[in-house]
Amino acid sequence: MNSWVKDSIQKINADLHRSADTHLFKLDIPRLTNIDIYLKDESTHPTGSLKHRLARSLFLYALCNGKVNQTTTIIEASSGSTAVSEAYFSRMLGLPFIAVMPRSTAQSKIKLIEMYGGQCHFVDSASQMHGESLRLASELDGYFMDQFKHAERATDWRGNNNIAQSIFQQMERERYPVPESVVMSAGTGGTSATLGRYILYQGFNTKLVVVDPENSVFYDSYMKKDSTLISDKSSRIEGIGRPKVELSFQPDVINHMIKVPDVASIATIHWLEKLIGRKAGPSTGANLWGVLQLAKEMLDNKQQGSIVSVMCDSGERYLDTYYNHTWVAENIGDLEDVTKALEWWLVRD
Repeated sequence: MNSWVKDSIQKINADLHRSADTHLFKLDIPRLTNIDIYLKDESTHPTGSLKHRLARSLFLYALCNGKVNQTTTIIEASSGSTAVSEAYFSRMLGLPFIAVMPRSTAQSKIKLIEMYGGQCHFVDSASQMHGESLRLASELDGYFMDQFKHAERATDWRGNNNIAQSIFQQMERERYPVPESVVMSAGTGGTSATLGRYILYQGFNTKLVVVDPENSVFYDSYMKKDSTLISDKSSRIEGIGRPKVELSFQPDVINHMIKVPDVASIATIHWLEKLIGRKAGPSTGANLWGVLQLAKEMLDNKQQGSIVSVMCDSGERYLDTYYNHTWVAENIGDLEDVTKALEWWLVRD
């Protein structure tokens, strides 16, 4: 093995060894007495999001497949969090990094990418990211990480400290240790693929429920069983939703999907802040909205059990967008009706 590749793999594995597992915390929702809700807090990774796991896996996958050497420029199509994490690992290995992203990406994420030494290359819409990344990789003789293609194959879904294994181990001593459902949103589709495969592999009686925002084709593709769907619109919920069905999206391991209105995603993160005193990113809002729909069904059916989802990143990255009331009103819409509906959960039955 090339000594640089060997050293690079050792550096990435050392970073993992230094890292503690992320917390799984329980939400205190007054309306729920026999249904327990948990969020896996992925915001505590060194780069602040769930995508830290993905970036680590993508780099190891590229290195172990002979795609990257000490002179390779790394290129990724990302609206932010994946690019932040890949910039971190690129700097660790001394490699140039270019993130291809929409011009609308939050300034806080752009600053983080640049802080880690990465460059940002802007396109007008999400639909242009893939083609522009391929062009840059060819022009610079670089390597396109292609999270949307490689996410599901780069992660060891049977174990090896993946997010699914971590969730189920952390649930072992809870009163309902095997969740009724695990809820996850889809960006690449890689995390939902890992969760679904692990659930099947371990034989758990747990449903995988995937939530999808507006302007994304995953939900319609799942319902119609058509992987060729394409949209000319971009998701307004940064980090999730896609205009085409990505290769990492694995519908056959999904039990159910929920389409989440964008106003619901954003209203829910503001509701969550009141509940826990912390800001979460918009994809967490989509996840938690889906959780609440499932919890309502369980309440109506007088069921007991637990539901687990993921806090994908911190809301501190979105202070100029999803936590800016003027920006939300102009770009997402009026949250008032959804906000009032969410208050129902804070009253004890």
